[in-house]
Amino acid sequence: MRYRYSKYTGDLLDQIDLEDLVSKLSDLLLSSGFSNPWGDPSSGDEDRTMQALHDAILEALFSDGVLSEEALQQLLGEPADGDQEKARQQLEDLIQQIIDKMMEQGFVTSAPDLEREREHRRGTGGGVGEDAGPVKFEVTDKALDFLGYRALRDLLGSIGRSSAGRHDTRHLSTGVEAIAAPKPYEFGDTLNLDPSSTILNAVQRLHAEGRAVGGGLSTSGPGSRFPDPGQAPIIDVDYPDLMVAQSDYQSSCASVIMLDCSHSMILYGEDRFTPAKRVALALAHLIRTQYPGDSLHAVLFHDSAEEIPLKQLGRVRVGPYYTNTREGLRLARRILERQKKDMRQIVMITDGKPSALTRPDGQIYKNAFGLDPFIVSETFAEVSACQKAGIMINTFMLARDPDLVAFVRRVAAICRGKAYFTTPYTLGQYVLMDYMDRKTKTIH
Repeated sequence: MRYRYSKYTGDLLDQIDLEDLVSKLSDLLLSSGFSNPWGDPSSGDEDRTMQALHDAILEALFSDGVLSEEALQQLLGEPADGDQEKARQQLEDLIQQIIDKMMEQGFVTSAPDLEREREHRRGTGGGVGEDAGPVKFEVTDKALDFLGYRALRDLLGSIGRSSAGRHDTRHLSTGVEAIAAPKPYEFGDTLNLDPSSTILNAVQRLHAEGRAVGGGLSTSGPGSRFPDPGQAPIIDVDYPDLMVAQSDYQSSCASVIMLDCSHSMILYGEDRFTPAKRVALALAHLIRTQYPGDSLHAVLFHDSAEEIPLKQLGRVRVGPYYTNTREGLRLARRILERQKKDMRQIVMITDGKPSALTRPDGQIYKNAFGLDPFIVSETFAEVSACQKAGIMINTFMLARDPDLVAFVRRVAAICRGKAYFTTPYTLGQYVLMDYMDRKTKTIH
């Protein structure tokens, strides 16, 4: 029997780095409503359809280098073949395999069709043959955590840092990493014993007791602290013998990241909210992995303000239209006042001037035309309250309006914080560099 051999090309799906592909799809997976800025951004219909995922994968395959030139040639065939229909079908099959693999590995999942389920329970139809609208997908927690890790890795790589320590201070404490001479144990110290110093203290004490009683210690005889010759000596360690290792006192920091999710964050031809979410995810991953003693909370501010769980950070979208900066600062201050940390700070990311205010009766006063003196004065009063509470406010501004620049600088002056005027492309570097810079400064 004769065999015909051909070159093995392998499965195209195996040539795709799925994690790299998911990273390149981050703009879609973290979308904030930019695809339809003049509609209802909270609906997210256009950004969460399977067709949108299909188109994003198609773009990544051809434009982002996910597939090599050889793989693309294998997929599409030779131009002289002319079988365009076969090439198109192979491409569609590959994209469907990628989507199935993303679901299998837990990066995305199909969104439940709640409207069809309601119609089915009411007995009004909702069959398979009816037009049920576009099929949607949902981003999983695994995907958001992975995107936070990738964002952090990319940002740290861009500023030339591969790892980060903790908040170093001048003070010494009984920690795990010994960097100073051991000291006698005191009640309340971390029981990180220094073995050699502790045993040395015990031996010296036993020898002193032996000299005081009989002029020295023997290795045998009645009342001896040592067993018969040939056996290991028994050393009694007493409370005064204990010595503990010392390390740098590492302070902890409580942070609230305030994200402006007013409508202006996706208007004027630029998506500013998606990069802000990406930075927030990276900061959350940094704190969880490198600074376990720190805490991070997330606050969204728009017409009003609310705290959201960190795991929902990647799913939030722009909300109402105005910017209630004071309410966001007030909520952040209340959160931080409950945190028993050495350092407390607010990281505020915004692109607009304060244009709303919550009255004592709960009504929201709004004025989007210029800097309203009443809104500005009340916002400055809240900044002063943060300063009195020992909370620093670092503002990252995504706009350069002269009046807005003056307002942000005034905020920084009141609370002795910093003001950064950046862009969506450099926002992540500024935020992470500022956060890690505070870790290396000495706390007095």
